[in-house]
Amino acid sequence: MSAVLDPDAVPAELVELTRALGARGRDQAILAEGNTSCRLDGERIVVKTSGSNMERATAADFVVADTAPLVEMLHDPGATQADLTAALDAGEHDGRRVRASIETLVHVAVQAVSPARWVAHTHPTAVVGLLASVGAERVFAEAVYSDEAVVLADPLFVPYAEPGLALGKVVHRSLRRRFEETGELPRLVLLANHGIVAIADSAAGAQGICEMAVKSATVRQIALAAGGLRPIAAESVAGYVARGDVVERRSRLG
Repeated sequence: MSAVLDPDAVPAELVELTRALGARGRDQAILAEGNTSCRLDGERIVVKTSGSNMERATAADFVVADTAPLVEMLHDPGATQADLTAALDAGEHDGRRVRASIETLVHVAVQAVSPARWVAHTHPTAVVGLLASVGAERVFAEAVYSDEAVVLADPLFVPYAEPGLALGKVVHRSLRRRFEETGELPRLVLLANHGIVAIADSAAGAQGICEMAVKSATVRQIALAAGGLRPIAAESVAGYVARGDVVERRSRLG
């Protein structure tokens, strides 16, 4: 068993982040959509359970998962969705079956490439709408306003894969390729026809990335309706984000 229910191990900050992202006014997730995780010591993460509502999350809605066997599954061509379901099973508690989220492998894929403290996955309507469009792969490829470049940097687009084992493997391959090219993880991962993944060193950083992704999508929708996108020149973006005052501002934003 790779997952266990251990509410005492769940950081209060993770519960707060999850509830904040689940708030209806933010339109990041509804019903049982979305999930969050936090890396603990060693090879363990705390991740939201399958079927639980982010807005009403408590420490009992998370499990502690060992990442090592799940990382092995990412590399195993013979692994099946049934194998993953079994690995995410934390047993029966108070008459209900508890499992880590079906998208746990997305969180594990991040840790397998380069350990990160906070990962948040949501399904914002504005972003998913663009990621379900014919121009999904290009629509976020260039920055269209300055603060987006500061917070989101260079988002990583990942083609559609069925949630679960298939999605985890595609995300892992895409993250590994980006890390090999740049030496860094992206701050924002765009999942085609699905949603977003925010990767950050702080809970505030993860929330800010999710919120900025929604604003970025809304700006694009308005620009497209007004005739099309006019992105900022790449060299201008590079110079701006490298400025000392902007670097300091980014650090204060988490």
